[in-house]
Amino acid sequence: MTKRKRFPAARQTILGLIALAAGLSVPVQAQLTVDVTAEGDNELIIAVPALPTPQNTETPAGGTADLGGKISDVIVSDLRSSGLFEPKGRNQVRGISFNEVTAPQFSYWGSTSAAALIQGFVRTNPDGKLTVGCYLYDVALETELTRQGFVVSPRDWRRAAHKCADAIYSRLSGESPFFDSRIAYIAETGPKDNRRKRLAIMDSDGANHRFITNGRATALTPRFSPDYKSIVYLSFLDGNPRIYIYDIGTGRQRLITESSNPTFAPRWSPDGKWILYSMAIAGNTDIYKVSSQGGQPQRLTFSPGIDIGGSFSPDGSRIVFESDRSGSQQLYVMSSNGGNERRISFGGGRYATPEWSPRGDLIAFTKIAGNFRIGVMTPGGGGERLLTNSWQDEAPTWAPNGRVIQYFRTTRGNGRTGIWQVDLTGRNERQLPTPVNGSDPSWGPLLP
Repeated sequence: MTKRKRFPAARQTILGLIALAAGLSVPVQAQLTVDVTAEGDNELIIAVPALPTPQNTETPAGGTADLGGKISDVIVSDLRSSGLFEPKGRNQVRGISFNEVTAPQFSYWGSTSAAALIQGFVRTNPDGKLTVGCYLYDVALETELTRQGFVVSPRDWRRAAHKCADAIYSRLSGESPFFDSRIAYIAETGPKDNRRKRLAIMDSDGANHRFITNGRATALTPRFSPDYKSIVYLSFLDGNPRIYIYDIGTGRQRLITESSNPTFAPRWSPDGKWILYSMAIAGNTDIYKVSSQGGQPQRLTFSPGIDIGGSFSPDGSRIVFESDRSGSQQLYVMSSNGGNERRISFGGGRYATPEWSPRGDLIAFTKIAGNFRIGVMTPGGGGERLLTNSWQDEAPTWAPNGRVIQYFRTTRGNGRTGIWQVDLTGRNERQLPTPVNGSDPSWGPLLP
């Protein structure tokens, strides 16, 4: 069951463009915004009619009139998924003409419940590409808040929709965007005791899904590179662990390191130069890093017990990891070259799979205390909060803007796994559609 929590939206709107041009001050309370941290019972209502076209033209992705409706649908889905908005799509509002795009009928929209209006257009260019326009209007003050234009190939029309939703989300929330991004995960099929695990990728909303590996070798714990060109993951063939980097553009992969020793959870450094991972030798598990070009690994921890690498801080100066050196799994932070190790978790239960927020302000983790829950704390260990409360939620990964966390959930009894996400309030939780069971998600950065 998907939990949804509504958020309050400021009812005031920004002053008109004339006032802005005249240099008049705009009071904070007059801005049309949404509060991403508060809890309430009102979402900002936004009307999103289908995007008209000056002339219906056939493209490899379909006619521009049809694409205008589909782009509207994606914008509606994106904004609704954030939990901040109540978008009214093309089946709930009247259609508009091409001439209305830059001249909204405010007298009509003002009679509806919409506080904001998204209008746009789709047209073909001489080179066969599409131009998609995206406009956001304040209905009450009858002003334009933002406009964007995107030139994409017809097959990338969904990216234009995500970019439009990102522009709206950022303008109204003040937060960085995250819809135009991708997710890698492990696609699981077969019985619990004989799972076939393949590497797969998809858009942030589950669209454009494709399998990357064929399943002959088990794939685990993928992570996108900072430049989005490749994915690092762990592969088991004939029982031997290997760390590969898969090139998304060419479909080729190269071996980074292999060992007969148990190996775990490869992770990129923020600059893409290093791969962090863990390896067990003679019963002792330590954290290592190796160049992303391959070479001799460097050992970073030397404590007896189990040290498993988590992730680098955004500036690359520190690493958060889990260790049982104190007697149970807890979270620690150390310098990126090892040393200066400090425990940061002290609550009841155990802590695992830490991942640093791309904003650097929080660390997400799995809390194990009866059930498995997703939580966050500051890098210093303060402000611990649990965001989910299911039977088994684990392996958090951050949205590019650091506001939403993705993870996988295992269903009690049948062992089915699925990809879920929750925002930092813990109130807006939903499952992403995948064609098969899914685990080990990795949310990539914003697409270039």
